[in-house]
Amino acid sequence: MMKNFSSSTLHNNNNNGNNNQTHRERNNRNYSLLSAVSLRFSLRGYGFCMAALFLFCFGSLFYQLNGGPPKILLDMRQYLGESTYLDDHGPPAPRVLPFPSQVVYNRVGKCGSRTVVILLRLLAEKHQFNLVSSDIHNKTRLTKHEQVDLMKNISNIPQPFLYTRHVHFLNFTRFKIEQPVYINIIRDPISRFLSNYFFRRFGDWRGEQNHLIRTPGMKDDERYLDINVCILENYPECSNPKVFYIIPYFCGQHPQCREPGVWALERAKQNVLENYLIVGILEELEDVLLLLERLLPHYFTGVLSIYKSPGTSMLKLQENGEHDRHSP
Repeated sequence: MMKNFSSSTLHNNNNNGNNNQTHRERNNRNYSLLSAVSLRFSLRGYGFCMAALFLFCFGSLFYQLNGGPPKILLDMRQYLGESTYLDDHGPPAPRVLPFPSQVVYNRVGKCGSRTVVILLRLLAEKHQFNLVSSDIHNKTRLTKHEQVDLMKNISNIPQPFLYTRHVHFLNFTRFKIEQPVYINIIRDPISRFLSNYFFRRFGDWRGEQNHLIRTPGMKDDERYLDINVCILENYPECSNPKVFYIIPYFCGQHPQCREPGVWALERAKQNVLENYLIVGILEELEDVLLLLERLLPHYFTGVLSIYKSPGTSMLKLQENGEHDRHSP
């Protein structure tokens, strides 16, 4: 009996050992399988992340080179809605400037330009636009380099601005610079000639002795020369080409613009049609101011009431020596 019990016990121990060994082997196989699966999923996840990163970089490059998102993203945005992060959290939209915000008044001499410039000074303070009035009065024709320099200076003025100077028409587009809107005022050529004739001799309403500064070498016999004698005896100052004075302001800087003739006249008419918002007539100044108020309200609103106001002292404004904020 003892012998049989010992054999049975030994047999059971052997079976238990075999079972434990089998269990351990099974556990090892399961662990190896789980490790392989885990490694496989890790490699797959790593590959997926790298592929996603590659697609993101490629899409970003494509977006920048193509100037915008592909059509499928635009379709998705339209489906999901127009709002984006930048719409809600981006910088504020830039201030929208009124059109036009670049105006040039290449004023013709002795056509009421000083009165208009004084009004512009009051309006610039009222409406907060940049008024730039050049102090150069006797250089209307420019070399090519002078034209480019002046046009670049004008273009760099903070908008909205209004630039004014006695200068013949400048073609900005010829030098690939954005063309501003032009305005001007002219008057009857004979009236302008008469005004200029007496202005050179006796100055203007400012009361200063500017005629002595402008024409210091003019002798008394010339200064007091009767205008009828000047015209009838064909003095150089009173010869016919002086009546042509207005046209080059609209014709431009081409040398042929300074030669009286059909070519200059037609070129001037073409420039007026293509580049000028308004060319007023001094003899109808109130109507011109009213039109400017309608066409350029951000510059000229209230100009007619200022012009008619008895409290507007132009002489005092000149005597105070007020100057504009820029002077290219």
